[in-house]
Amino acid sequence: MPQDMINLQSDNQSSIFDRIKRVNEYNVEFWNSRDLAPILGYTEYRNFEPVIKKAMQACFNSGQDMKNHFVQYNVMVEIGSGAKREVKCVMLTRYACYLIIQNADPSKDTVAKGQTYFAVQTRRAEVADKEKENELRVFLRKELKVHNSRLAGTAKTAGVVTGLDFAIFQNHGYMGLYDGLTKDDIHRRKGLEKGQLILDHMGSTELAANLFRATQTEEKIKRENIQGKDNANRTHRSVGEKVRQTIKELGGTMPENLPVADDVKKIGRKNHKSIEKIKSKLT
Repeated sequence: MPQDMINLQSDNQSSIFDRIKRVNEYNVEFWNSRDLAPILGYTEYRNFEPVIKKAMQACFNSGQDMKNHFVQYNVMVEIGSGAKREVKCVMLTRYACYLIIQNADPSKDTVAKGQTYFAVQTRRAEVADKEKENELRVFLRKELKVHNSRLAGTAKTAGVVTGLDFAIFQNHGYMGLYDGLTKDDIHRRKGLEKGQLILDHMGSTELAANLFRATQTEEKIKRENIQGKDNANRTHRSVGEKVRQTIKELGGTMPENLPVADDVKKIGRKNHKSIEKIKSKLT
């Protein structure tokens, strides 16, 4: 990656590993293997390369995609008298650095510090990612509730009138998206208990797929002025199938195979309590 596209951070008050952290043009943090090597006590880069290879193997063994954590690229460096030559570098994620330090020479002083630093930073990132996922789930669940209500109203104009009609109509949407599985089938497949709602235990990816199914079905019924229960049911299933096909083409995980998440209502209540606690401190 060209050097003018990289910002080398240099806060003297921060950890030595923070000071060599770089941020690319997409505001994604990474570490350069040639910056990391001397800090870990490898004065000759060729001695550091076997450590990187071990870390890459560990990454592969853990089931991670190495390309997401180890990106090889070339950079020009000065070698004296104004001359330059191209050298190989590896762009490393936080996780890659952690694996490298786990495979580095433990007798080197900074290795132990590095293990602590990257373990803590990785854990902080995991917590932050979980909080973001929870916030997104709460938002998407609320949006899906709103759009399911709107879809019910639109379906009613097409002839889906009674509660049983709508239950059948909803099942057609699920069957399209979940390869023939009904709401009850999904409930059993996910291992949910009686009274637990499948929508409350979906992660953000699965909620987003169902939200797209609901909004596109509503729009299609309106746009094409679809009339009749059977036609509405077929439309809902067709849209679900199209969403499923898109997921497949993108290489995504099919919704029935996505993991079960904690009850989103509990997350919502927890967030509400946190907000109320902050408010009480301000009053």
